[in-house]
Amino acid sequence: MSQAHETGTAQLTLLRGADLVASPWKNGGGVTREIAVANVSKAVAKAAPNAAPGAAPDAFAWRVSVADVAQAGPFSRFEGVARTLVLLEGAGMVLDETAPSGGALVRTHTLTRALDVARFDGEAPIDARLVDGPTRDFNLMVRRDAARASFDVWRDNVARRIEADTVLLYCAQGAVNVCVNGGEPTRLAAGDTLRIDTTAAADLARAVRIETRIETQGGGALLAIALDLVNAHAD
Repeated sequence: MSQAHETGTAQLTLLRGADLVASPWKNGGGVTREIAVANVSKAVAKAAPNAAPGAAPDAFAWRVSVADVAQAGPFSRFEGVARTLVLLEGAGMVLDETAPSGGALVRTHTLTRALDVARFDGEAPIDARLVDGPTRDFNLMVRRDAARASFDVWRDNVARRIEADTVLLYCAQGAVNVCVNGGEPTRLAAGDTLRIDTTAAADLARAVRIETRIETQGGGALLAIALDLVNAHAD
């Protein structure tokens, strides 16, 4: 069960990894556990008439999830989406990216160590090969015409000031205490996520950028994602 409270101008929601719901893939090759998602609002869809096909108001603007991959095979394609994939557990995987037109190999993404990162376009043909058995992966998907995102890996003690509608801190390894805007610390174990939403993010009519102060303590590793909906702060 998620827990929510406010600290200054930020609303904090603790999402426990143990509470995430597993959704099996149709092909039986794995399961996905969604952590958080933001849909394309009608206002954003209207402001971006040239959005990629499929960017309807009920489509995701951004989506974050964890996947357990049990067998090799092609990835589903997502038109107009930028993808970031991080190896969390397992011996790893090799992603062969081919050209959409002729099937020629464009590049190979190799993830064999925990926290290895691959970035690729959602519309690119990707075929995944498992190195030695199942893996667990962290997935960030951002629709280019609806949202923008930054991604970083935080290790050990970190102090940051971030301007974003939403910040997600996913604990990938160990345990970490997180303080937001000088408030009480929130302890994250591996698999937990702290979602930080600014007050302005709830009111898209406000052309305001609010800075969030984040401090972490502990020997774990966090995946830090800062997310904004496009046009959310337009006049």
